[in-house]
Amino acid sequence: MCYMIIHMGWTIKYYADSYGILPVRDFIDSISPEAQAKFIFIADLLEEYGIGVKEPYVKSISGQKKLFEIRIKDRVNIHRIFYFTYTGKTLVLLHGFTKKTDKAPQGEIRIAVKRMEEYIAQRR
Repeated sequence: MCYMIIHMGWTIKYYADSYGILPVRDFIDSISPEAQAKFIFIADLLEEYGIGVKEPYVKSISGQKKLFEIRIKDRVNIHRIFYFTYTGKTLVLLHGFTKKTDKAPQGEIRIAVKRMEEYIAQRR
């Protein structure tokens, strides 16, 4: 199961677990309205320009050639949403979290990688 947002050329999909839960959508619903507005702005950029969007909005994750992060900062917190590009012009949102350290914790990256692998395996 997968839910999606379709816009000008690139499609953003939310990873869904085996129960149909969309963890990134739930994460976005939990962050401040200011952070949600920034997410919408960056998602619009991604839908229009796809892999052409760069810092300060998105950044690749070092050591993970397929994994990228959406970078959101509000007045209080720094949030990250991991995603990867899939076949065609598709971006799949995998995992979101609020950053507490300078670097993305390895545990958060592992969650995103596991979900990416599950997503790809479901489509084979």
